[in-house]
Amino acid sequence: MTRTATVNYHVHKEERQAFELDAGGIVGNLIAPELAPTEIHVADVRSTQSAAFADISVGFKHAVTNVQSFDDTQDWRTTYDAELTQLLQTELNAKEVIVFDHTVRIDDPNADRKPARNVHSDYSQNGAEKRLVDLLGADAAADWVKGHYAFINIWRPIGAPINSAPLGFIVPDSVAEADWITLDLIYPDRMGQIMGLAANPDHRWIYMSKMTPDEVVYFNIYDNRGQPSVAHSALDMTEDPSIHTVRKSIESRTLVRY
Repeated sequence: MTRTATVNYHVHKEERQAFELDAGGIVGNLIAPELAPTEIHVADVRSTQSAAFADISVGFKHAVTNVQSFDDTQDWRTTYDAELTQLLQTELNAKEVIVFDHTVRIDDPNADRKPARNVHSDYSQNGAEKRLVDLLGADAAADWVKGHYAFINIWRPIGAPINSAPLGFIVPDSVAEADWITLDLIYPDRMGQIMGLAANPDHRWIYMSKMTPDEVVYFNIYDNRGQPSVAHSALDMTEDPSIHTVRKSIESRTLVRY
């Protein structure tokens, strides 16, 4: 089934563009570049799931967690990191997995971290290479670069099935190289770099409807051997207007060595 949603594409500019996160020292304060709201058609893969991660850099999986609450104490991290490591070892035949970041997002104006409503992938090549050094140190990073490594994002609903603002993905072979836009990320304590995406009517969008806390989606956000990165965004759409649950999710960034 195909649904209609709205996403915010990036816009090509002559000058370099940037996001400033926690701007002015205020947690959650975001200064963003110009975005272009665009209506899209998105295919629900709930009943088909015909393509594999190797084909589209996205995989959906039933994956029950033993974590009961993703609270601020982070006492759950050891358990959850082990679960994600096992998932990627099984699904991707990963030799080594490092889980290095978790972000809980809540679709509420007062939340510190809200769903990302811009079409993007999490790393440029320069951003990924810099992050590799940040995480491992220069010597270990140089060793990883000799082989095949990737950054993989794993996303899970929290508390209730997703009824609004689900996460959508663009099938990589529908993206033209010219669609990508390099964007700086300015944090209070460091710099990063991601890739935004400009609108293109050829883009083929997919999502899985009503994902539950017992399901995850894992997707490629950088691969040094050319597995395509996946442009993604929260989709402005609602499954059932009579349901008013707030969209909550956790995304976990991982570094994988094959």
